[in-house]
Amino acid sequence: MDGQELKIKTRGFDCRVYIRNDLLGEVGRALRLLFPSGRALLVSDQNVYPLYGDRVIESLTAEKWRVKTALIKPGERSKTLAGAKKLYEACFEAGLDRNSPVIALGGGVVGDLAGFVAATFMRGVPLVMIPTSLLAQVDSSVGGKVAVNHSRGKNMIGAIYPPRLVFVDPLVLKTLSLRQFRAGAAEVIKYGIIEDGAFFRRLEEEFDRLLAAEAGFLAEAVAAAVRSKARVVEKDEFERDYRRILNFGHTIGHALEAATAYRYYLHGEAVLIGMVLAVSLAEQLSYLDPAPAGRINRLLGRLKVKKPPAGLTAGEVIAKLEHDKKRRRDELVFVLPNQIGSALMVPVNDKKTIAAAINCYLGGNLNFIEKGTDN
Repeated sequence: MDGQELKIKTRGFDCRVYIRNDLLGEVGRALRLLFPSGRALLVSDQNVYPLYGDRVIESLTAEKWRVKTALIKPGERSKTLAGAKKLYEACFEAGLDRNSPVIALGGGVVGDLAGFVAATFMRGVPLVMIPTSLLAQVDSSVGGKVAVNHSRGKNMIGAIYPPRLVFVDPLVLKTLSLRQFRAGAAEVIKYGIIEDGAFFRRLEEEFDRLLAAEAGFLAEAVAAAVRSKARVVEKDEFERDYRRILNFGHTIGHALEAATAYRYYLHGEAVLIGMVLAVSLAEQLSYLDPAPAGRINRLLGRLKVKKPPAGLTAGEVIAKLEHDKKRRRDELVFVLPNQIGSALMVPVNDKKTIAAAINCYLGGNLNFIEKGTDN
């Protein structure tokens, strides 16, 4: 298979990540080389399947796979235990056995939900990811975090269950809306901030090429982000310490999503806000000097942050922070950059400081809040 192939060492096997333009037609053959052809469950959503489902099914059936398809509604509200229960029924109807893969074709919601089902059906069946959003390609499809949401917090019920194969085709991103693409670009920038200073500098110089979805540069940026995540995951697969830097921006981001019942923000939009506020906290608490803070904010500001919904309060957001998975007893732990290309886990106990940062956003006092409607 042409293009780039990355291997991420996980418990018991290497996760293979293929990155190449126009590779959906090769999914069936690649699966056959790893698993005996048999039964499979393809999970997708009602937006993605009409675009790419037929191409993947044709590739699978050409290699003698018997495939059942299960479609979910798009959006975070599908990522629940009730949604998982429906997919368990689909697993039974598909006649899956312990060697039958669950294939996730879609964005982060599809991957998280299908991955959670794969991790728990028969105590684990093979998982294959075909991410179709920029955010999923550079983040959620790689590294093995799978989960469903709870009303008290995002991704509170889950597991670490690495996929066996990940197929990253940057060309599928051409069907994304500008809003979805920009939400994913926030996660691309994240890797430059927390782990890869050279990549950050390149994004500073050539960010217009990323925003324009220039095919060659987009493939390079996706590959750089995946390599960055792979380095982190291989050091700490089970998120006991170092891997937590990948949660940069997610502490407040997840709280914003939960406080608005997963209806207002795309995940990347909320994470972008969380990153901006984490940079502010890092500077206030003297972990980050003003010069690198300014560079980070200038790059993040190229994306614009979504304006806050009417009526949301800092208290409501902080209430959701109480359920953050990084919390240590009563301490809230934030991932804060200490320089470009490096980050630290820092306990922040002063709720007034946190509330002040959140209110800076809720009060419309950031310089790069988008204008216009709430849609």
